[in-house]
Amino acid sequence: MSPLKQAVRPDSLTPGREAELFERTVPRGLVHRSAVSEVLLTGLRPSGRDKYHIGAQWARGHCYYGPVAGRWHDPMLLGESIRQAGLLLAHEALGIPLDHRFLTKSTSFEMTEQGARLADAPADIVLCVKLRDIRCRGAYVSSFALDVLAHRGGELMGRGHAASDCVGQAVYRRLRGARAEARPSYGLIRAVEPRLVGRVSEFDVVLGRPEMEAAEGLGDVHLLRVDATHPVLFDHPVDHVPGMLLLEAARQAGLAALGLPRGLLVGCEASFDRYVEFDSPCLVSASRPTVDADGLRTLTIQFHQAGSVAATCEVSVLDGESAPGAPGAA
Repeated sequence: MSPLKQAVRPDSLTPGREAELFERTVPRGLVHRSAVSEVLLTGLRPSGRDKYHIGAQWARGHCYYGPVAGRWHDPMLLGESIRQAGLLLAHEALGIPLDHRFLTKSTSFEMTEQGARLADAPADIVLCVKLRDIRCRGAYVSSFALDVLAHRGGELMGRGHAASDCVGQAVYRRLRGARAEARPSYGLIRAVEPRLVGRVSEFDVVLGRPEMEAAEGLGDVHLLRVDATHPVLFDHPVDHVPGMLLLEAARQAGLAALGLPRGLLVGCEASFDRYVEFDSPCLVSASRPTVDADGLRTLTIQFHQAGSVAATCEVSVLDGESAPGAPGAA
């Protein structure tokens, strides 16, 4: 993942106009959320052909994506903001019906350490979004992608992308077959120690202890832990493991493998080859990390299910104890 370079404020970003993007949340149905409290987006304005400005506000505290090491907004908020931006534009700009289903093929985000820092007020983020690769089948859009530049206080602080296919209910049921009605089991495997993955409560841990035979030859491996009672990761009923849960599992697997529970995730790039299903174990493996001259640690997390790789995620982490602003950091 390439380093994020700073850029000047785009000419179309002006403080007065951007303030209007943060007055209220967008309707929850447009971002596929049941809880209003989980809606991060606060406004939408066209800014050119297939270009939009979207407001997102990150509170200083969140029940799941809370402050990292007491100093930074959780970068997963950028990942979730990009997810919601894609859904909002799918319905509002591309006219995709609310009952269509979305199949995420890939997503990524990266952000600067400075851009993640907590301040004395919520972070107002302007997402400058460009839609691309729009394809139609019949009357509706069947796939699209978006590129995102995220600004805070007029400064570039992050970027990302997402690509999705979208299908109607009838097509989705044919694709999924009997699994279209799948629901997770409520039996839980034993969680890893929360302190090893940057969490306080076992309720928020999405990695479990592996069966040694199944993990043989895969290196640093855990079992994916799915708790369908979690109000954030399972905000509404789904028939497969949600993508944001997989991103969180990749983050936790990276922190555990690096031994950096207070590490700051500054980059995440995921591809999804198939659904991760509820009815069979999913192994989460971590590669050996690479470390660059600035101390950025990057490793690849893979999700193995039913004998194949269902998803792959590259994560990049800064040591939270030595990053700028950390107590004792140079």
